[in-house]
Amino acid sequence: MNLENISQEAIRAEQARFMTKVYGWMSGALILTGVIAAWVANTEQIVNVIFSNRFYFYGLLILEFAAVAYLSAAINKLSAKAAIGLFLGYSALNGLTFSVIFLAFTASSIATTFYITAGTFGAMSLYGYYTKTDLTSIGNIAFMALIGLIIASVVNFFFQNEMLYWIVTYAGVLIFVALTAYDTQKIKRLNIIGNEGTEEDQKEALMGALTLYLDFINLFLFLLRIFGRRK
Repeated sequence: MNLENISQEAIRAEQARFMTKVYGWMSGALILTGVIAAWVANTEQIVNVIFSNRFYFYGLLILEFAAVAYLSAAINKLSAKAAIGLFLGYSALNGLTFSVIFLAFTASSIATTFYITAGTFGAMSLYGYYTKTDLTSIGNIAFMALIGLIIASVVNFFFQNEMLYWIVTYAGVLIFVALTAYDTQKIKRLNIIGNEGTEEDQKEALMGALTLYLDFINLFLFLLRIFGRRK
């Protein structure tokens, strides 16, 4: 479609509708994850199956990673329905492993952390959507910092250094705050104007939702280290 024939107002309106779909899928996935996590935490039989053997728990983590990797790599080959199923399946798997949060932390601290996460995420996502500043350089720095964060987390898994733990925690918060703004801007800019309602449009929205879902989840987990209160 020739964008020269589309007014800026029409482009902004289509971008707004696209981002509404992105946030809709992301919110739905978060709700699914939370509901399943809470249900599993209150179902003793399932808790015993998942956490009685490390093989099952780490197997679920590997399956989650594989689902994200496959969805990201094969999105162009998948139908929209298959992509939706895989995305929701990944969200459900996350709920199984996230049930450990409800077992380890008080409900009030989980709720408080969720509200802080939602507020922070919302503010940074709005900034990323409306700012006219190019956030590419910030995104690149945050991504490189994320690689360092992963390495530091792996190292500290073996050394269990408390100072490094807190450095990683606060660095993680800053990194995902920056990534939330950057990813929002990137998703908005990569939206293909003129393909609204097509399968490609649906898959674009799903991939955008997956990106922001991961930003939200990781921001929540790092903030939970700070605000969470163990049972």
